[in-house]
Amino acid sequence: MRLKYLFAALLVGLHLTAAAQMNNVIDEVVWVVGDEAIFRSDVEKTRQQMQRVTGNPYCTIPENLALQKLFLHQAKIDSIDVPAENVNRRVEQFINQWVQDAGSKEKLEEYRGMTLSQIREETYDLIRSNLIMNEVRDHLTKDIKVTPAEVRHFFKDFPEDSLPLIPTQVEVELLAEHPKVRQEEIDRIKGLLRDYTEQINSGSQTFSVLARMYSDDTESARQGGEMDYMSKMDLDPAFANVAWSLTDPKKVSKIVESQYGYHIIQLVDKRGDKLKLRHILKRVHVDDRDVEAGLSRLDSIVTDIKAEKFTFEDAASLLSDDKDSRNNRGLMFNVTQNPTNGERMRTSRFRMAELPTEIARVVEGMEVGEISKPFQMMDKAGKTQCVVVKLKSRIPSHTATITEDFQILRQIVHNRRSDEFIEKWIREKQRSTYVRIHPDWQNCEFQYPGWIKD
Repeated sequence: MRLKYLFAALLVGLHLTAAAQMNNVIDEVVWVVGDEAIFRSDVEKTRQQMQRVTGNPYCTIPENLALQKLFLHQAKIDSIDVPAENVNRRVEQFINQWVQDAGSKEKLEEYRGMTLSQIREETYDLIRSNLIMNEVRDHLTKDIKVTPAEVRHFFKDFPEDSLPLIPTQVEVELLAEHPKVRQEEIDRIKGLLRDYTEQINSGSQTFSVLARMYSDDTESARQGGEMDYMSKMDLDPAFANVAWSLTDPKKVSKIVESQYGYHIIQLVDKRGDKLKLRHILKRVHVDDRDVEAGLSRLDSIVTDIKAEKFTFEDAASLLSDDKDSRNNRGLMFNVTQNPTNGERMRTSRFRMAELPTEIARVVEGMEVGEISKPFQMMDKAGKTQCVVVKLKSRIPSHTATITEDFQILRQIVHNRRSDEFIEKWIREKQRSTYVRIHPDWQNCEFQYPGWIKD
């Protein structure tokens, strides 16, 4: 290891000597962390990618890159990685936002001086590193537990004006109907998939190319239809049953219908109880006439509810196509993961930002007990549905209390303990890791001063 450190130090020296002999420095090593170098170009590239940087970017950015290297090294030790599909999803979110801010794809490419593919490739590495860092942090702090007594003690003498403000929350009931898809549309979709299968089997086209061109699953389409390794429990049951019957990577599955639409599937690899698959998804289109008919039926149901022939809750229990809320008499539930223990948390309360956009827009102006007019939206699987909603309750914005908002307050305490643990971990890593900083880059107020050793 000392040889690596010596090599890194020599690398810095060589670059700095060359820089001193040149009036126009193209690139140079500015930091070394362990046996990893941080170049001036790394800092400049990151500065271009970041919209806002707090403080001096030539202090903040290299320190963040150094922290990144500490976390990524720990990820290798603990064999921590993130699924490619998660990275791709975040990359597309960022790129879509950048395109929107720039005004068009062409303007974004002109501003960045790169093609969209190059921007996507560069962003992928950055997002992947950040996601891995988050996973490492969660792994390091996974054993931190916070008891109710600790929460009460922490907030016992807290000034009321320092307690968090809880945004407005609502409870919403839902009644949904999926308009029936016409048989000619189903036949059209199946015909397309049969044609793709024939092209693949005849060798005139590959599965990957067809997936990129035609699959409605945009995330996997960019990877030629490939999905990350998944267990049977991770997939739609109908999709999984067909996928697990595949044994020959050259074969294409029969057409399978899932909650998302219609698919053909191909086996890529098997690793233990997980499969790597590629697929082509085609979603069906619902005819506008059938959407209007669905909205009209819901309007008639609402009329009967207002005439007190039955309640909204009875109608949701008997008539709704939304499986998640139907068993709760129409009440929607907000399911999240508790970061303190990894358990799934289930509550009927939603902040407005946590609701589907279409529902939030309708609920915003409703009175408690009011039933909306029927409207159209997409469900979680991307299917068209007609819905009406009832606002069951609205909890106004308020200062957090132990009795009403215990989970939120416990999360605050957990975050504080986690931050303290990570800060201690970083300082220990600083002491045990070789760090060399170019003298011109040392005049900084670092968040973690231990980078420069006496």
